[in-house]
Amino acid sequence: MLGILSKIDDVMYYPVLIIILGVAGLYFTFRTRFVQIRLFREACRLVMEKPVDKQHVSSFQALMISTASRVGTGNIVGVSTAICLGGPGAVFWMWLMCIIGAASAFVESTLAQIYKRRGEDGGCYGGPAYYIEQALHSPFLAAVFCVFLISTYAFGFNLLCSYNLQSTFAAYSFYRPGITPVIVGAVIALMVGWCVMGGGKKMVRLTEIMVPFMGLFYVALSLIVILAHIRNVPAMFQQIFQDAFDFRSIFGGISGSCMIYGIKRGLYSNEAGVGSAPNASASAMVTHPVKQGLVQTVSVYIDTMLLCTATAFMCLSSGVEISSEVNGTPYVQNALSTVFGSLGPLFITLAMILFAFTTLIGNLYYVENALIYLNGKKKPSSLFTKLFYIVCAGVIFVGAIIPMDAAWAAADITMGLMTIINLPCCFVLYRTVGDALKDYERQSKAGQNPEFRAGKIGLDERKLSFWKD
Repeated sequence: MLGILSKIDDVMYYPVLIIILGVAGLYFTFRTRFVQIRLFREACRLVMEKPVDKQHVSSFQALMISTASRVGTGNIVGVSTAICLGGPGAVFWMWLMCIIGAASAFVESTLAQIYKRRGEDGGCYGGPAYYIEQALHSPFLAAVFCVFLISTYAFGFNLLCSYNLQSTFAAYSFYRPGITPVIVGAVIALMVGWCVMGGGKKMVRLTEIMVPFMGLFYVALSLIVILAHIRNVPAMFQQIFQDAFDFRSIFGGISGSCMIYGIKRGLYSNEAGVGSAPNASASAMVTHPVKQGLVQTVSVYIDTMLLCTATAFMCLSSGVEISSEVNGTPYVQNALSTVFGSLGPLFITLAMILFAFTTLIGNLYYVENALIYLNGKKKPSSLFTKLFYIVCAGVIFVGAIIPMDAAWAAADITMGLMTIINLPCCFVLYRTVGDALKDYERQSKAGQNPEFRAGKIGLDERKLSFWKD
């Protein structure tokens, strides 16, 4: 089974996903005239914009939900795995995927805002399933996307997240392979299960508090290690770029090259174009869809350019030997130990607990949205929801005791299937996003606070659920 999963994983990413991600990201980048760079300052300003009604989800809250799912164990373990198995050049390819992927994140989140629906409580919700159904008139494809989303976030990602968390405890003397993973899996499953039973609003409040705290804590630790090894920084950059452009090595074994590992782990970490973040983006109450599209580019940068880079620089500057034997948590723990000694593994364990917990919560927020769509756009019964969350908690438990390769392959494949559906749909629907962006910039240049009117960009307001006069 593991061999089959690995073969599917390899074919999916090379050549299928490399072509889709590269073509879509570059297409959106040039068509929007590098919106992810050109309007970056504007995006940062919009993050703190308040909704008219404080009861509704703000841009900041939607950003924190999407960042909670993006920012996770992949920022630590994923980056370490990419460097140890692919080489230091994987860092460059993660950066490149981040920059062009931010344009994809802008497009998918803007579409989610345009085609979002108004909820019974006056709030709003939506995501790829809704713009696939409404704009492309394909409810079947929308339902398939939801199935893949649930497979990814309730199963694939949660299996991997749980495995990554328990692996951090292997550095301690009390770790017992047959016992410790079971205990860790049971504890994290119970904690997440207890939290998600409180519903979506509790998830929003929890992630809003925890995500900024854990991100700042981890970056601070990384900076201390980097500054302690500041003399190694020039050699570190040389190492990254030499390996990234060693095309003889890359094309000699492309499936295991730094390029493929950088793209895989970059996509797993920032999820740009996957179709997950739009589910959170649609819940934000903003005056113009482009506002939330811009905000989501910030989330991609936070994830990759800040947190993934912090891990990479900390490890590569530390001077710790790179090898396949230490891939994953051990490489990062060894790097921290060069400065903090025996406290290094403890700090990583604390960071992994925070990352894992918020990731698991954010993942299930997306799943809740997909379940609503599959249930005829109505919330499932309380009994079904509770039973489903019990199953999800069971998945988290299982993730702690399965092999590493199986966890990574399952997560990669389910995420890849989402991307294969979402990005081509965004490509087909780009004209609507392009018109919305022009409308936003036209109002901004006139000194106005942009307000969206669907008719102004050629959309029939009667066919939209939310944007009506």
